[in-house]
Amino acid sequence: MPVTQEQLDDVALSTAEYELILQRLGREPNAVELGLFGSMWSEHCGYKHSKLLLRLLPNESARLLVEPGKENAGVIDIGNGKAVVAKVESHNHPSAVEPFQGAATGVGGIVRDIFAMGARPVALLNSLRFGTIDEPSSAGLFHGVVSGISWYGNCIGVPDIGGEISFADCYSQNPLVNAMCVGIVETSELTYAKATGVGNKVFLIGAQTGRDGIHGASGLASRTFEDDRELRPTVQVGNPFLEKVLIEACLEIASKGILVGMQDLGAAGLTSSVIECASKGEAGIELDLSQVPLREAGMNAYDIMLSESQERMLLIVEEKDEHVIIEACDKWDLDYAHIGTVTDTNRVQIWLNGTKEADLPVDILTDPPLYALDGSQSPEAKAFGERDLGSLALPALTIRESLLKMLSHPDIASKEWVYRQYDHMVQTNTVIPPGADAAVIRVSDSNLGIAAATDGNGRYCEADPFNGGAIAIAEATRNLICVGAQPVALSDCLNFGDPEKPEVAFQLEQCIQGMRAACLALGVPIISGNVSLYNETRGEAVYPTPVIGSVGLVDDINLALKPGFKQAGDLVLLLGASALDKGPQDLSASLALEELHNTSGRKLTIDLDLETKLQKACLELIQEGLIESAHDCSDGGLGVALAESCMPLSIGFKLETPIPERWDAALFSETQSRVIISIRSEKLKDVVQMITQNHVPWMSLGRTTDGELTLGETSLSIQDMTDAFVSRLASV
Repeated sequence: MPVTQEQLDDVALSTAEYELILQRLGREPNAVELGLFGSMWSEHCGYKHSKLLLRLLPNESARLLVEPGKENAGVIDIGNGKAVVAKVESHNHPSAVEPFQGAATGVGGIVRDIFAMGARPVALLNSLRFGTIDEPSSAGLFHGVVSGISWYGNCIGVPDIGGEISFADCYSQNPLVNAMCVGIVETSELTYAKATGVGNKVFLIGAQTGRDGIHGASGLASRTFEDDRELRPTVQVGNPFLEKVLIEACLEIASKGILVGMQDLGAAGLTSSVIECASKGEAGIELDLSQVPLREAGMNAYDIMLSESQERMLLIVEEKDEHVIIEACDKWDLDYAHIGTVTDTNRVQIWLNGTKEADLPVDILTDPPLYALDGSQSPEAKAFGERDLGSLALPALTIRESLLKMLSHPDIASKEWVYRQYDHMVQTNTVIPPGADAAVIRVSDSNLGIAAATDGNGRYCEADPFNGGAIAIAEATRNLICVGAQPVALSDCLNFGDPEKPEVAFQLEQCIQGMRAACLALGVPIISGNVSLYNETRGEAVYPTPVIGSVGLVDDINLALKPGFKQAGDLVLLLGASALDKGPQDLSASLALEELHNTSGRKLTIDLDLETKLQKACLELIQEGLIESAHDCSDGGLGVALAESCMPLSIGFKLETPIPERWDAALFSETQSRVIISIRSEKLKDVVQMITQNHVPWMSLGRTTDGELTLGETSLSIQDMTDAFVSRLASV
């Protein structure tokens, strides 16, 4: 019987895509097969609107152990037989529908991506976007998401060590919830998601399979939605206590060296895990769904294959080794079942109670149509990016009032209320906890540290997606530099609206080109990632928001720089600029433009050559032990960076250079490639020599003091700044 439009809509396939399926398959697919195509050809699994662009991103490194995009996460060699496994991924739409479970299962999913490769998860980070925080609906989403993240992460015993949170009207109906996980693995114990060896056994272990999450990949990640009520059944429900024992069981099995392949069940559940393993192993798989442990009666093949029930893993072993899986599952009290066999047919064949429910070539399922985007910038967006700010008057507020207002802005304000809910000390390896430019953890039984951060700025990309994409990469690596880490790898999560709209396609194209330029300039590869498209509700798209998860290495954790000025009497220098003279145009795309001038617009640019020199010089200074503190100038500019450096240890600062007439631009512009450092006076000569050798402009700002922050004739006590900084999110 011919397929109906309603059936195609259910699986997010277009009529043209269905015609292509008929052409390739040579027949009409049945209902189960159509569901498999809908999931595998979805945006989440097939990347059909982004894969051609993603191929532009640099991904080469001598440290790479796995080709990016070929496995669950990226892998970087860190020496001594160890590797870091890392990835960032989105759970935006589920979190919009059910914030607690959507965020919680986002954590669970990214953790499974890591231990699916045999790596022990050692750190979690997140990047969150919400609507204006004073709106009750946005506050509710904020509380629900934070609670879901803390509940799941705390229960599984993985420290949540960092992240970022931002607020803007465009995210009010469509929050962004991006989760990152970092793991460590012995290189000899790396496992891969592949099915090889005819006759090898396919096991499903972990949670029983229910109806939660059906159409998650196709229904949530591949289209916009108008009413979240229709999508509530597609949100998964997590069980972190089960995930904890699943981690231990899988790592125990992986350590035995008997696994042919291991894959988590995430988006599209059993469908994607089985088909992707078969594809990577250039094999076929025959499944017997009657063996799948179910928690609901009456589930048919469609339900079982498309369920996104959490806490499940697919393991493939030789028959002689299946006892290892059985013994581990018995030990950890996990359900397990032998549900299939590897074949040489290059087909996925699915049976239920003796009836063949599906029989499809693997290569068709893993080869969705790829669309070359045809983007164009709207006249309104072009005018927004080129807006003339030259006639902008000075703010009506004073310098004191302006700085306190900026410190209390939700984007800048302390996130302590959030991260105090996360256990960031579990596993006892956290060296620099949340609140710094980047967090640092110790590699067990060594002095080697791993630094990690997440960064992104949709405001910049809205004004200029090319430079916004470049800045996201630059700040992600600059934050690693400021704690003394050498950036070695990046993972990206690209959060955009409907790519079938020319203006969104333009944003995506330009952003990726900007990211490419910055990666090439800074010499850091993107080793893994995720694309989240169709982030729109009722026609309103979010800002184009590339989120970058960064990973760096600290050769000696004793040299890792903790945040804040350390003692009175130190010199404070600004690297990356030789003067404070700024004009109103320098307020481009800044928070100050919105907060102090009640307007917005104009693109923010970046000099990648200067950025490269700055990062090199700053890292060398830290590694030589010449710096007491380092902090980059980002949201809120120089004024906020100085205040943030005073507050951690209650050390004051006095600016000893005149403040220009345009104090708003001098103190609050977000001009890129700037870092403030504090040094002991006796080290000035050596510091200046290293700065000049790297051709980095610099200037002396002043000295740290025992008292307050003094900017010209304006003084602010540490307590007043702290009150403004800390109270904002705690009062939501």
